[in-house]
Amino acid sequence: MSEIPAVSREWHLVRRPQGWPVAEDFALREVPVNAEPAVGRILVRNLHMSVDPYMRGRMNDVKSYIPPFQLDEPMQGGAVGEVVASADERFAIGDHVLHHLGWREYADMDAAHATKVDAALAPLSAYLGVLGMPGLTAYAGLFEVASFKEGDSVFVSGAAGAVGSLVGQFAKIKGASRVIGSAGSEEKVTLLTEKYGFDAAFNYKNGPVAKQLPEAAPEGIDVYFDNVGGDHLEAAISSLKVNGRATLCGAIAGYNDTEAAPGPRNLMQVIGKRLRLQGILVNDHAGLQQQFVQDVAGWLRSGELRYDETVVEGVENATDAFLGMLRGENTGKMIVSFTG
Repeated sequence: MSEIPAVSREWHLVRRPQGWPVAEDFALREVPVNAEPAVGRILVRNLHMSVDPYMRGRMNDVKSYIPPFQLDEPMQGGAVGEVVASADERFAIGDHVLHHLGWREYADMDAAHATKVDAALAPLSAYLGVLGMPGLTAYAGLFEVASFKEGDSVFVSGAAGAVGSLVGQFAKIKGASRVIGSAGSEEKVTLLTEKYGFDAAFNYKNGPVAKQLPEAAPEGIDVYFDNVGGDHLEAAISSLKVNGRATLCGAIAGYNDTEAAPGPRNLMQVIGKRLRLQGILVNDHAGLQQQFVQDVAGWLRSGELRYDETVVEGVENATDAFLGMLRGENTGKMIVSFTG
């Protein structure tokens, strides 16, 4: 194990973004490392951290389901690392843990906020993706929120991302009659059909979603999993069958807008079709955790489930990875790995 350094680097939000974030909104700063944590605390050397779309919302000073990032303080997010000092009997030096103090090389934390993970069961980075928050979001959003049942036809937007790529595969594994995905490049469209097993996929940049979706799902859809919002949601409402269900997970199309985007113009169809549109926050579905891990680990072992990661090396490149994720440059889960 490497010696604990005197200082650690961490990313601070120094200015609230107006529209798209820029490099000047962030600062990489050095801070002292406490090699002897207080009683009940542990020191973790982060090995991998997550960048996720929801983090963009936390950069705004607005009331939401999760507090905003504070200026001139380290940002937070999922991370997995190695315990290098412990003052808590539950954790030993060398243990690997999952926690929420990402965006930094070393994290001094209350041990109660860390969860042990097993590097022998899966690569550590998988606990930030397929076996982590994105995986549980996909699982809960499809099976619990959207009430998926065998034979349903499913449309997933942002389908090559960390959540969307899993939603489509979960649906196929559980007997969907048809799974359709949208993505932002021809390469991702090919990935959806050839690797992830989607029945159809389209590049939303090639034409209106309202035209491409009915072509891909001429008989309509039963379930829509929304990661994008905007024109995707409007098109999905038109394609949903009577008693269709939509899980509203994200709206990345509008995360960097400076003015509120207009809502779907066809909401009257929700009444006539008796549609159910329901939002999801993954923390509401912690009760599914054990079943989720059991199912997904089994699908990974059997080869039924496949996943991708886009890995950016070095804490100094974390904001570039975050901005790249917002632009859709990732395939699957965007991970920042720390070396050295």
